[in-house]
Amino acid sequence: MYKANSVFKIDDDIKLSLQQEFINSLKDEQFAKIAKSLKMDENILMKYTSRLKDCAVECHNCNGCKGLLECRNRIRGFVLTPQKNKNTISFSYIGCSYTKKEEYKENVVLFDVSREIKNASLSNVYTKDKNRVEILKKIKDYYHHYFTENIDKGIYLYGNFGTGKTYLLSALLNELAKKDVKSIIVHVPELLRSLKEAFDYDYRERFSALKNAPILLLDDIGAEYLTTWARDEVLEPLLHHRMNENLPTFFTSNLNLEELEKHFIISNTTIDMINARRIIERIKKLAVPIELISKNIRE
Repeated sequence: MYKANSVFKIDDDIKLSLQQEFINSLKDEQFAKIAKSLKMDENILMKYTSRLKDCAVECHNCNGCKGLLECRNRIRGFVLTPQKNKNTISFSYIGCSYTKKEEYKENVVLFDVSREIKNASLSNVYTKDKNRVEILKKIKDYYHHYFTENIDKGIYLYGNFGTGKTYLLSALLNELAKKDVKSIIVHVPELLRSLKEAFDYDYRERFSALKNAPILLLDDIGAEYLTTWARDEVLEPLLHHRMNENLPTFFTSNLNLEELEKHFIISNTTIDMINARRIIERIKKLAVPIELISKNIRE
C-alpha cells in the first residue's frame, strides 16, 4: 500500500515529466505555433502534449504536399486539428485544401459505374470533332439555365460506341455538383442485375434513391439483358415517377428511340408492344433526344 507522501511524489514526478516533455516539444516551430494558437494555460496544454505532437507531425506532412496521392497523414486528405473547449482540448480530422477541392464530387453518387467518371470535366472534353458542337452547346446551355429557369427535361444522348456520351453528361453533372446540385449516375445493365440479386430492404432503398434523385443519369440504356420484370417493374415505374415529379433525367444509349422501342418489345403481343411504347413516351417527356455522330475516341 502506498503512503500518502509517496503518492504525492509520484504525482509530482508525472507533472514534472509532462512539463519537461512539453518544454522540449516547444522547440518544434510547428508545435509551438499550434500551442500558441489555442491561447490556453500551459498547465492545461501540457496534458495534451502527445496529441499536440501528432497534430504538429501532420502539419509538417502537409508542408510542400502536392496532392492527395502524396498525403502521408493517418487519414488521407485530413489533418488532425485541436480545438479549444473551455478548459479542455478536443481533436478532430479536418479536410485539407486538396480534399475541400474534391468535396463537390460527393454530390454525384455512382451506382455500378466506373469511378473515373468522378473526374469527368467539361474542360477536358475532346472538342476537335465538329460533330460535338451541338451537344456541347446544349450542355453549356443546360448548365447556365439550370439555376435561372425551371428545367425539368434532361438529354437522351445516343450514338455509336466509344464517342464519349457518358463522359460528356457526367462532366455536366460534375459541374452542377460544384454548385451543390446532387445527382446519381447508374449503369442500367448492371443496375438491373444487382437489383435482381438484392435483398428486399436493399432493393427498396436503392430504388427509392433513383426515383427521387434531383438529377438522374441512366447510362447505356438498351444494352441490358431485358426481361418483363426489368421493363415493367423497374424501368417503367422509375420513369413514371420521375416524369410525374418533373425530375430531370438523362440517358445515354447506342440506340435511337425507335431502336430502343424495338428492344423493349419482348414477345410481340399487343400488351407487350403497349408496355414498350409506354416507356418510350416517358423518355420523350423526360429528355430531348440528341444524336452524337463522332469517331470512336477510345481507339
